[in-house]
Amino acid sequence: MDHKSTPPVTMVDGPKTDRLAVRQHKGAGPGLIWLGGYASDMLGTKATALYDHAAGRGFACTLFDYSGHGESDGAFEDGTIGIWARDALHILDHHTEGPQVLVGSSMGGWIAGLLARWRPERIAGLVLVAPAPDFTDALMPLRMSAEDLSRIKQDGKLVVPSEYDDSEMVYTAALFSDGDHHLIFDQPLDVDVPVRILSGMADDVVPWRHVMRYADHLSSTDVVVSLVKAGDHRMSGPEELKRLFAFVDELTA
Repeated sequence: MDHKSTPPVTMVDGPKTDRLAVRQHKGAGPGLIWLGGYASDMLGTKATALYDHAAGRGFACTLFDYSGHGESDGAFEDGTIGIWARDALHILDHHTEGPQVLVGSSMGGWIAGLLARWRPERIAGLVLVAPAPDFTDALMPLRMSAEDLSRIKQDGKLVVPSEYDDSEMVYTAALFSDGDHHLIFDQPLDVDVPVRILSGMADDVVPWRHVMRYADHLSSTDVVVSLVKAGDHRMSGPEELKRLFAFVDELTA
C-alpha cells in the first residue's frame, strides 16, 4: 500500500482467541469496509486501491484480514465461512461507527450478504465484485473432480496449486460442512439498501449467471449489475477499478 497517510497495521482482539490485523482511515461516513476473498488479504490490488480512493475523498475506510489470512493470527486451515463472517461482524460491531457500505470481493460477497442479514440497521449499501455466495455448495463441487471430492472426504482437506501465483490453495472438509450452515440461497435475503455488483463475463471461477442469481435473490429493488465482457475473476484492471470507484462514490454520496 503506497498511500502516504496509510497507518501501520493495528492488531485487535477478534471474536475468539485470534487477533485480527486492521488498517483504518478515519473520515466521513458512511464508511467503507473491505471484505476480501478466499485466501486473499488486505494488501491486494482492489483493497489498497479502495483505501487510497476513500482516503483521497476523505471517507472512512476499514481494511482487515480474516483470521488465518494475511497479517492476522490463526491458521488458515482452521477457518470456515462462519468463522470469517464472525470476524467481519466483530470488526463491524467494535471497530466502526455509523452506517457502513460493505465492499465484498468473491467470498467477501457471501460474507457481505451474511452481515446484511445479521446487522441490517448498520448497512448503508453493498458493492460486490464477482460475489461468490454459497460457493462451497453451488460452485466448488461442480469444478472439482470426483477424485478431489473423495480426497476431501477421506483426508479432511485438498491442497491444489493456486491459479494466480506459486502458492497452494487448501480446501477443508470443515469449510464445506460449515458452508452448509451459512447459505444465502436457502432463505430470503431481505436487503433494503442499494446494491451495486461488478462482474466479468470471462470469469471462470464465479460465472456471471451465478452473480445474476445473487442479484435476483436480493429483496432490494435498487440493484444494478455491471458486466464486463472480457473481465476475469480478478476484476482489478484500471477500467474495472474505475467502475468500482463509481459505484462506491454513488453509494457514499
